[in-house]
Amino acid sequence: MDTYYKPEHLPNFGNIAEGNPELAEKFFAYYGAVFAEGALSAREKALIALAVAHTVQCPYCIDAYSKESLQQGADLEQMTEAIHVATAIRGGASLIHGLQMLDQVNQLGM
Repeated sequence: MDTYYKPEHLPNFGNIAEGNPELAEKFFAYYGAVFAEGALSAREKALIALAVAHTVQCPYCIDAYSKESLQQGADLEQMTEAIHVATAIRGGASLIHGLQMLDQVNQLGM
């Protein structure tokens, strides 16, 4: 099946360095540091990444962090709950902007 997003791109992510190896090296060093164990466990970071992946709607990230979450010991219930947290935040962000709409309506006297 031909799709816009190609699963075979994900394992080749490092090839992005061809355009600018210096910047790619800096990005991948930062990326590695971010996901290293710290105040948050690797499992917690994978779940956060999975939730954010759904929020930014990145199919590559969804694939990668579904797998990573499982590898780090998360289960389907935890992963689903993380996605619902992201959904609630995204929905709330949309709704709070409704106040901007209300202000505009009130200013226009409607």
